Amino acid sequence: MLEDGVRRTNPLAFFDDDGRRKRTGTVWTASAHIITAVIGSGVLSLAWAIAQLGWVAGPAVMVLFSAVTYYTSILLAACYRTGDQLTGRRNYTYTQAVRSYLGGMNAKFCALVQYANLFGVAVGYTIAASISMMAVKRSNCYHNSGGKDPCKMNSNVYMISFGIVQIVLSQIPDFKELWWLSIVAAVMSFTYSITGLGLGIAKQMGRLKEA
Repeated sequence: MLEDGVRRTNPLAFFDDDGRRKRTGTVWTASAHIITAVIGSGVLSLAWAIAQLGWVAGPAVMVLFSAVTYYTSILLAACYRTGDQLTGRRNYTYTQAVRSYLGGMNAKFCALVQYANLFGVAVGYTIAASISMMAVKRSNCYHNSGGKDPCKMNSNVYMISFGIVQIVLSQIPDFKELWWLSIVAAVMSFTYSITGLGLGIAKQMGRLKEA
């Protein structure tokens, strides 16, 4: 209540020291954004990757890349402000941070790499989404036909449908303000991981009983 009263009497309370609208995120929303950005679709192939590496190399590689991610996150956080870490100018994007510390030419190269990465990620998600939708339909087809129908299907329809949905959703104004989407995505990633872990344990227990 007191904070609301201060904001009504002082309009500057709505803005940061650089004139931009004051951020209202919390540790929880930031954590959800980080989890969603770092995990992404990688969790879908995590079980297969660990199976290929084995129980020794698999966890070791995960710990190694966790350390790499943690270290690069520290470096990125240190670049949030240019100059003084408390009063220096904020860098709101990765490209701005690169421009502030490495110059304009490196910023252009960074932007090129970022857009190439976004393009690759978009293609990857489109393919993964179409494969997932096909898997669901194929599973229903097998059950309905009793395994007699080969259930052949074309993935182009699903790719185009997913692309159209993405184009429509991208038209939502201030889409970045929908913070709850990251929380939903983080919960879904954890749910998928826990489900996969449970199925793996159940399968292993079944093998032990058969032995």
